[in-house]
Amino acid sequence: MKRLITFVAIIGLSVAVSVVCRAQTNVLVWHKDAGTVDAAVHHEAIMPLLKSIAGQTGWHVFVEPGSTVDASTKFKNLPAGDALKMLLGDLNFALVPKNDSPWELYVFHTTMKNATLSVSAKPKHVPNELLVKVKPGTNIDALAKMLGAKVTGRNDKFGIYRLQFTDENSTDNALSQLQMDSDVQSVGYDNYFDPPPTPQSVAGADVPSMPLTLSPPPASGKVVIGLVDTAVDPQSLGQGASQFVLPDVNVAGGTETDSGPTHGDAMASLMLEAMANTLQGSQTSVQIQPYDVYESGEQTTSWDVAEGITAAVNAGDNPINLSLGSSDDSSVLDSVIAQAQQDGIVMFAAAGNTPTGEPYYPAADQGVNAVTALSQPGQLASYANSWDDPDMMALPGTGVFGYDGQSWLVQGTSDSTAEASAVYAANYAQDEANNSTGANRAQQISQAILNAMEGKFPVPGK
Repeated sequence: MKRLITFVAIIGLSVAVSVVCRAQTNVLVWHKDAGTVDAAVHHEAIMPLLKSIAGQTGWHVFVEPGSTVDASTKFKNLPAGDALKMLLGDLNFALVPKNDSPWELYVFHTTMKNATLSVSAKPKHVPNELLVKVKPGTNIDALAKMLGAKVTGRNDKFGIYRLQFTDENSTDNALSQLQMDSDVQSVGYDNYFDPPPTPQSVAGADVPSMPLTLSPPPASGKVVIGLVDTAVDPQSLGQGASQFVLPDVNVAGGTETDSGPTHGDAMASLMLEAMANTLQGSQTSVQIQPYDVYESGEQTTSWDVAEGITAAVNAGDNPINLSLGSSDDSSVLDSVIAQAQQDGIVMFAAAGNTPTGEPYYPAADQGVNAVTALSQPGQLASYANSWDDPDMMALPGTGVFGYDGQSWLVQGTSDSTAEASAVYAANYAQDEANNSTGANRAQQISQAILNAMEGKFPVPGK
């Protein structure tokens, strides 16, 4: 990648970055003991809908490839069969009871035998936790006590809290109650995020060099990329890299291992390589601040990601890199992202590594810069997801980096996202250093860089 153009010519433009909060959040609650369903869904696509059904019921779900739905309905306490009719619209379905194994649900638009695509029943959220955003002045402890829950996470700045319940049924029942509570602005499950790609060793490959040196960060207006990811070990990335990477901030309480490079190590290295390519081996004052939002076993949730974003915002980091995601949206995480954007924070997020064509979160949140992956110039990678987003970018999805003197490879839209964050940060820091940057000027520079990146890194075929 070559250095982006300088944006002095657009000083006179008035560029406003609007932040639009997401519309209504989709909620589907399957009361297994009672055999009834509550729903409030708005334009829900087929795969997220079926994954939610599979995850909550434990059924084995199969769908005919090419089936589509745009589910918009609202109801309470409907029997399962009636609920499926309301949710699936014109699609056909067959629910097959089993004696010694999970029931099977077939969804199809031609015949049942064509429903061959399996929908994973892997749990997509923590079964006994809810995230809730309340109005200012609400007594969250009293609310939790009324529901029989414990407050296990607090974020007073954004008014969001994590509630823990004794079991799955009480969690589902509390969700229904909180949806009707006038003090509650949004509520939803604490979603699991997909595990990040694991770096693979590359035998015999040369360790990439990093011809980039750190110029002293300015006393004010310095640019720091908030890397919300797994842990990062700056020393193992090499002497040239460690000067750019600030000490890791452990948000989720996970423990580090010595089993090789983490996903965060890979993202930090690829950011530095992208900045070196963007600046043609020059200097930069940009630094990287890692936030470890993953527990042991590389598992994270909406709550931990929200906490990582909050920590980055509080530290003044901008941009924030989110090389992670989930197919399920979280209204509470959305509110944290929307507030960060109101504070002028730019975010880049991965579009996902399964080409479903469905939105992936938080990349699909309003105002977040979604990034997908190229296998080569002008060609979308076979694994790369994308959807109808005119502002989505596409950058290379394969990167090689050095760790403890050996070469490692990582692949995915997370790579592309890290590179996009680095390109933005390198250009922003350079333009800021060359100009007197007030609030309006900073916003103009930011939007001009994003506009140029969208033009330089388009999604093939769009």
